[in-house]
Amino acid sequence: MARLNLLEETRYEKLAVTVYPDQQTASKKVAARIADVIRGKQASGEKAVLGLATGVTPIRVYNELVRLHKEEGLSFKNVITFNLDEYYPMKPDAAQSYVTFMYENLFSHIDIEKANVHIPDGTLAADDVAEWCLNYEKQIEALGGLDLQILGIGRTGHIGFNEPGSAPNSGTRLVTLDDLTRADAARDFGGKANVPTKAITMGVGTIFKAREIILMAWSKKKAPIIKKAIEGEISGEVPATYLQLSDNVEFVLDEDAASDLTRFDTPWLVKDCIWDTQLKKKAVIWLACELKKPILKLTEEDYNTHGMAQLAVEQGPVYNINIDIFNQIQHTITGWPGGKPGADDSQRPERMEPAKKRSIVFSPHPDDDVISMGGTFIRLVDQGHDVHVAYQTSGNTAVWDDDVLRYMEFAIDFEGSIGKDNSQLKSIYDDMRQFIEAKQPNQIDTKEIRDVKGFIRKTEAISGARYAGLQDDHIHFMALPFYETGKTQKNSVGEEDIRLTIELLQKVKPQQIFAAGDFADPHGTHVVCFNIIVAALERLKATEDWVNDCWLWMYRGAWHEFETHEIEMAVPLSPQEVVRKRNAIFKHQSQKDRPVFPGDDAREFWVRAEDRNRETAKRYDDLGLAEYEAMEAFVRYKF
Repeated sequence: MARLNLLEETRYEKLAVTVYPDQQTASKKVAARIADVIRGKQASGEKAVLGLATGVTPIRVYNELVRLHKEEGLSFKNVITFNLDEYYPMKPDAAQSYVTFMYENLFSHIDIEKANVHIPDGTLAADDVAEWCLNYEKQIEALGGLDLQILGIGRTGHIGFNEPGSAPNSGTRLVTLDDLTRADAARDFGGKANVPTKAITMGVGTIFKAREIILMAWSKKKAPIIKKAIEGEISGEVPATYLQLSDNVEFVLDEDAASDLTRFDTPWLVKDCIWDTQLKKKAVIWLACELKKPILKLTEEDYNTHGMAQLAVEQGPVYNINIDIFNQIQHTITGWPGGKPGADDSQRPERMEPAKKRSIVFSPHPDDDVISMGGTFIRLVDQGHDVHVAYQTSGNTAVWDDDVLRYMEFAIDFEGSIGKDNSQLKSIYDDMRQFIEAKQPNQIDTKEIRDVKGFIRKTEAISGARYAGLQDDHIHFMALPFYETGKTQKNSVGEEDIRLTIELLQKVKPQQIFAAGDFADPHGTHVVCFNIIVAALERLKATEDWVNDCWLWMYRGAWHEFETHEIEMAVPLSPQEVVRKRNAIFKHQSQKDRPVFPGDDAREFWVRAEDRNRETAKRYDDLGLAEYEAMEAFVRYKF
């Protein structure tokens, strides 16, 4: 019976899928399977031939393999490896090369023979690439093929660098990279313009010949493409769907990467459910969106023909369900994000007392506050709350080099205009200009350049916070140490990051905290900064009573927005408030027009923010709620 139930749950899935609670657990399982292959081959006196991948996804697998080598004696003497791909052209000692990546994360820490390591050569002359690729295939075939191939997946659905349009029988070859793939790599190269346009990659056909294939994916960022790869139709537009044709493939996912699969996203379509409040809310909103109906117009037939008959039977009549969900959504809407004084707060998202709250807005970068919750920020100030803002990082990696020179030129001219000796500034400027002219992609800036970039972001943040109505003594710059590496790759969180956060919280003693809750990228600054806040609050909770009366609200908006069923507070914005928010965002001139790291969204940040706020309001309107110009959304974090 259990087997039948599992088959029913996974009936939309066209290949084997294993889901683990988190990427750490999943990575250890994959590493253990690789170790089993190696040991099995050792026992029979044979070589283990492994196909390896690069990128963020396999790093923890490699960490675990290194641990197994150092602590449990796993030897790699009998291992031969073939990497999937390499940028072209690319020098092997470049920071972005996959040669550098593999040695830093695996090969330099184990006892593999260097002659047994094979990685595509990014230094080949163009005329030699085709012959080299053919030889790469022959080397794999001469060894009897790959015993195990591990894969990640790109957001275009590429495996290796087999981009949309790749053929299922393709071999190792030179390819042109998709624009989205290059955008995703931009941070590693100091900007998309520096990312190579081509790469050498194993083909889909080469991968298919492996005796075992494991594709790994972590985080919600990968969830949409994972759903297409597992549940979608086989298509050259999503090369990973070709893996559905193999009997030797398994997708290994964490819960976030699996979250869009039918059995997790809309489980009522594949099994009976335990209908708690949140699942019921999600299902009813989903049904209304599917049918393009307001909630109060949904019928029993709608429920029965869309997989929700169980809910109708157990908790119906359906009109009562509709009213309940409608009221729940209605109660998330408030024009009083700090609570409405003297009002009944039993059906409101925030408490009415104290009438004047101490609120602190934590902003991971110097513009997240106004981009993501600028309207709410301004409204809290307008309604008389004691509002602070804390900029957790300097944001100094996201400023164009020519802005540095422009500001320095201004400072030199200003000092000269008031009769000051500007020779020292001129000397620093000359050094900066010389460095920038010779600067390599992603090269760490000099301290002086980093400082100027940080000053630019700081003055913009001050201008934006002042526009929102804050006094200077309520604007805090934390410059958390984990961020201050001068490069896109940041340090691990340290004790000093938490200590600085504790000190600020002790100073303000807020009743309300707003923090960025955008966790789509698990290695992004947002999630790191959020975890620092939570760690600080957890420590304070043990010793300081005020923490028990402090509510933590998560905001989004710079990159993604909360789903409607997740929203616990929706703050409507009038047309005038939308303009005020836009003006606050405009204070961040270095991020306007063309930010250094725009991601895959070409719109300016203020346009993204307005579009998302209007989309949130439209979703409420479509469900039958009041029609507003725009809305900012929040979810309360429960300790």
